[in-house]
Amino acid sequence: PKINFKNSKGLIKTVEAKIGWSVMETALENQIPGILGECGGGCSCATCHVYVDPDLHSKISTISEIEEETLDFVDNKVDGSSRLSCQIEVTELLEGATFNIPEN
Repeated sequence: PKINFKNSKGLIKTVEAKIGWSVMETALENQIPGILGECGGGCSCATCHVYVDPDLHSKISTISEIEEETLDFVDNKVDGSSRLSCQIEVTELLEGATFNIPEN
């Protein structure tokens, strides 16, 4: 599926994602600025924080307790749409989805 990454300035980059990969892996493969993935997807660093539109919540896995705890360490604004992109698996349902990248 094609997914979109939107930065804090509103610029959107659309990329081809591979089924079974994480959104973070997709971002790293496509050199998306703002997604660092320092822990390699271990849900322990929060350097892959994104904001997920509410209409996507039914298309992705629910947030785990470990992910919620990791988000507590995020320096930028965390809200109900905050997720770690390493915990979101790419499926066909993400076609056209947009993941918003925080400013910092």
